[in-house]
Amino acid sequence: MIYRFRVILDATEDVFRDIEIQEDATFEDFNNAITQAFGFDGMEMASFYVSDDEWNQGEEISQFDMSEGQDSIRLMNETTLDGVLSEDQTRLIYVYDFLNMWTFLVELAEIAAPVTGESYPNLLFSHGILPDSAPDKQFEAEQDPYGLEGDDEDLDINDYDSLNFDENWN
Repeated sequence: MIYRFRVILDATEDVFRDIEIQEDATFEDFNNAITQAFGFDGMEMASFYVSDDEWNQGEEISQFDMSEGQDSIRLMNETTLDGVLSEDQTRLIYVYDFLNMWTFLVELAEIAAPVTGESYPNLLFSHGILPDSAPDKQFEAEQDPYGLEGDDEDLDINDYDSLNFDENWN
């Protein structure tokens, strides 16, 4: 079977590519198809993240194992698309170039039969021009998750007795 994806740049302007690729292709193959479709040189690190319906970032599928043996990690060259994606799990987040944070929303749009004589991966459709630099990201956190808002005026960093920690903890 063939997976048809829409890969959308996470930006205000519409920039996306429709790509089709074999279901048993690796994420490394898909990474290469995306970089070529958007005109990147493919020399920067990238990762895919499994995503839910609200585009929350989940498990990473990385180009390289940088876990130093602590945790098992999925690698692009060892993980196939059909091993992660299905009709129920259709969304991924793709980040290319961790210094510039090119971020793409990837959605499996269709699972179809291969077309005889067609070579895959295949760029089906291209819309929009990639900007010269990655769009700015707004990283949002829960508002005042520790209940500290407004308390900084009363904070005396030299008053160790009022701080909530053991200064000799180690």
